[in-house]
This record gives sequence, structure tokens and C-alpha cells, in this order.
Amino acid sequence: MKIPLLDLKAQYLTIKDEINQAIMGVLDSSVYILGPQMKALEKEIAAFCGTEEAVAVANGTDALVLTLKAFGIGPGDEVITTPFTFFASAETIAQVGATPVFVDIDPVTLNMDLTQLEKKITSRTKAIIPVHIFGQMLDVERVMEIAARHDLKVIEDAAQAIGAEYKSKKAGSIGHAATFSFFPTKNLGAYGDAGMIVTNDKHLASELRMLRFHGCQVKYYHDKIGYNSRLDEIQAAILRVKLRYLNGWNEGRREKAAVYDELLGQLPLTLPGRDPAGTPIYHLYVLRSDRRQELMEALKQADIACAIYYPVPLHLQKAFHDLGYKEGSFPITEKACKEALAIPCYPELSRTEQEEIVRVIEGVYRGK
Repeated sequence: MKIPLLDLKAQYLTIKDEINQAIMGVLDSSVYILGPQMKALEKEIAAFCGTEEAVAVANGTDALVLTLKAFGIGPGDEVITTPFTFFASAETIAQVGATPVFVDIDPVTLNMDLTQLEKKITSRTKAIIPVHIFGQMLDVERVMEIAARHDLKVIEDAAQAIGAEYKSKKAGSIGHAATFSFFPTKNLGAYGDAGMIVTNDKHLASELRMLRFHGCQVKYYHDKIGYNSRLDEIQAAILRVKLRYLNGWNEGRREKAAVYDELLGQLPLTLPGRDPAGTPIYHLYVLRSDRRQELMEALKQADIACAIYYPVPLHLQKAFHDLGYKEGSFPITEKACKEALAIPCYPELSRTEQEEIVRVIEGVYRGK
């Protein structure tokens, strides 16, 4: 049977009438930018995350750029993050003229190793961007404690983690600000690009709203050099429908992950690690194996999709060559990049499909 890594069509069919109605409502209104759907979504996301403010932007990358700019971070500054994440987490630091500084990851959760964090802080450090990788939230309160000692800002990169929790606090609710991506493949995904910033800082939210609209508070009067980064009404309307289902979808992913944990638990591979204080949302279910290539070939032969997250760690990317890192700089990250493999995990995945995926994986280890 053909099994995709994620079945967006299956999800759409479960809410088709609501989605179509929401889109038609926007078309009937003829309001497409900075309209009531976007404003309503901002309020609903803030309520969902437990924050005072939410600011909608064009995508998750812009969310990071605008937040860094709003905090006044730029040339000569350093920002600490992880090398095991999507490129945008560090790319955005460089885009504002600052320097990314990396911290290796924890071998269990694959999140930033907080025991190494404070050693990377210098007089030039201005912020920390912890990433909740694959929907596994890390201990942001601990990051905040370290940041407070050094007067640093903390920006949670929660692009993969909307709805995840740590000690009953939602991703995005602890840092000075947090950013989300609503790329179509995310647990809460638009039908195009979309992003959001949440914060309890009303002044920061006001600054972000100005920056997203060409540095403008009153039309045609520009206080700063800004950006064109606005979330359109159609995407906002779609996201408002999908947000109502998010908790159920996240629970569905946890149920699928539990099935994998049960069925794959006896094989000599590493299952996704969990911090016992966290409640993950399994944006991706990522195995680790020193036989990854064999697993990929077997799954491909069986018409089962899989993907590598991430093939090249950020510190070894050509774009960051000038930072001076080399192979061996972050050994845990480099090992993860050689072993990590995502297999299908989404609410619409059936038990039969999961059992077929497991059968193929078992076959690699049993020589079939």
C-alpha cells in the first residue's frame, strides 16, 4: 500500500465543508489583507497559547526576523541557538546582521543541551533561540533563568510545536516572545505560507505590527524601515477552522506515536526521546538508526514515504562556512544527522498502515 509521510488531502476531506465555507466567506467580503479574519485569528492563537498578544505575519521565517529586529538585535550581536533544526532558525540571525552561536543537543530529546548553554554566552550575546524540535518542548523556564542572569532575550522557536506543553505550560507562553510557522505540513498548517508571533509584551507587539507593515502605524507615514509581512485573510480563515481541531489532531499524533513505541520497542533502533515533564505533539516521529540507508531503501521499495531530518547540521552548511566550525564541533548533532529518519505519523494514519510500516522496518533487522 502507498503511504505518504503526511496526508494533507485526508485531513482536508474531514473538514472540507467548513474550509470551503471559510474561503468563500473571505471572497464574499472582498477584504483580503489586515482584515477581521486575521485579527480574530490573532486573538484565538493568543488565547490558545496563554499569551496577551499574537501578531500574524507572512511566514515563520519572517516571524523570527521581525522579532529579532524588534528586540534591536543586529550587527555585532550574537544569538545562541541549536545546529539541529531547520535552516531558518539560524538564517534569520544572520539576516539581521548578527552572528549565530551554536550549542550541541541533548542525545535523548534532540533539543538544545541546556547544560552547555551558559558556557556559550559572551559579552556580545543578546538573545537565545531555543527550538522545540519535532514538537518536543524543552525546559524554557530553565532557559529564562539563565537568560535573566545575563540580561538576554529568549525567543522560543515553536515552529514545530504549537500545542506542545512543558509542566502544563504551552509552547510560546514562557519566553519573551515565540514564533510559529503555519507551513502546510505543520500540525496547524495553512494552505500556503503563514506565521505568528506571540508575547506578553504589549510594546513589543506594537513594534511588530509596525514592522510587518513597512514600519508604518498610520498609512503612508513610516516611522521605521519595515517589511511587507502580512498574513492574508484567506489563510487566516483557513487557520481559524483548523485551530478548532488542533487539540484533537495533536492527541491523534500522540496515539500513533504510542503505537509505534509499542511495536518498534524491541528493535535495535532509537525511538523518539521524551522529557517526562513534557507533552509532545509529534510534528514528526523520528527514529534513529545506524542502518538508516537500508531502512530508507526498504520503505521506498514498499511505497512508504520517509524523510531525513536533517541531512546536514547547520554548523556544517556552506552558508555558515565563515563561522569556522568543522566536523566534530558538535558530535551529538552530527550523529543525529547521520541517523535520523522520519516515518509517517499523522492522525488519519490507520493501525493497519502503521503495522505495515513496522513490518517493513522489522524486515530490515531480521534480514527479510
